[in-house]
Amino acid sequence: MEMDEVLQSISATCNLKDMSETVEFTTSGTMGLYEPLHQIGTLPDQSLVIDVEAQLDDKPVHVARQSAIPSESRHEGSGLAEKVQRRLEQNREAARRSRLKKKVYLRQLESSRLKLAQLERDLDRAKMQGLYTDSAVTSNLTFTGNVNAGMTAFELEYALWLEEQNRQRSLLRDALQANISDVELQVLVVGGLNHYYNLFHMKEKVAKVDVFYAMFGAWRTSVEQFFLWMGGFRPSELLKVVVPLLDSLTDQQTADINKLRHSSQQAEDALSQGLDKLHQTISQIVSADGLYSEVSSYQIASAMEKLEALEGFINQADHLREHAVQLMSRILNPRQAARGLLALGEYLNRLRALSSLWAARPHHPT
Repeated sequence: MEMDEVLQSISATCNLKDMSETVEFTTSGTMGLYEPLHQIGTLPDQSLVIDVEAQLDDKPVHVARQSAIPSESRHEGSGLAEKVQRRLEQNREAARRSRLKKKVYLRQLESSRLKLAQLERDLDRAKMQGLYTDSAVTSNLTFTGNVNAGMTAFELEYALWLEEQNRQRSLLRDALQANISDVELQVLVVGGLNHYYNLFHMKEKVAKVDVFYAMFGAWRTSVEQFFLWMGGFRPSELLKVVVPLLDSLTDQQTADINKLRHSSQQAEDALSQGLDKLHQTISQIVSADGLYSEVSSYQIASAMEKLEALEGFINQADHLREHAVQLMSRILNPRQAARGLLALGEYLNRLRALSSLWAARPHHPT
């Protein structure tokens, strides 16, 4: 009896389940009664298998995602650290450039102050000599130097160039004292040569802004200007200074250096003669009418055209300097070349120091 009741209960349950699935698939409108009726016997077992497989499939995925999270967070953390480091480096570079710009500005102010003090002394001297006139005052109080964005940018770049030169000079001195290999010295020598090439390129750009500013080296100290030739130093003169400080020169090296010095002297003389000829030509153009009448527009245009040649003289002089430095680096071995660059940098640094001492000397009123 109990067995019959159990069978009836199971039968009723199956009938209810068949009815529910029949209604569900019939209302879909796309499937008939045939499909669910054939799936009644297998549907519960398949769903169970699918559920278990899904759980098994989900586990490794879940574990993989958990294991990937720390690596992603580490990557994001390192990326953030790199961004912070780059920002700090940019801030330090901006601060350094700001300090150098301030130094250049203060140097310009100091230069203007010295010019004004000199004008005041000249004016007092003229008063005492009875040469004071209104026209003289007007002429003396007119500053010839004009503020120019291109020249200001050059002086800022030149201040950075000097700072880098001091750093390289220190590296060369330490390297020579440490007796490092020739390969390592060659790397420093190439960096020093490229540093001077950068200066020549900077001067070429500023010459396009103001050729006279570049020609007379207005950015340099007063003692440096005393030794200048066409916006820089004579290669032959620098060879006379540097070569005696080099050690262990072979006979062939000495002969090659003498040839370089002779050829540099010849090129310098040719450029100097060309510049003298340009002086004479411009002077003749300006004074062509005897200086008794108004200067004509033709004279001005012709003189301006001739002045444009000055830029070519400066560029040729810098090319001559660059050529001399390149040949010297080929004649010397890495250790000798490093000593030569160190000697050159020290020589220029001493000229700047002498100029600073000269400017700071006490002045005795006459």
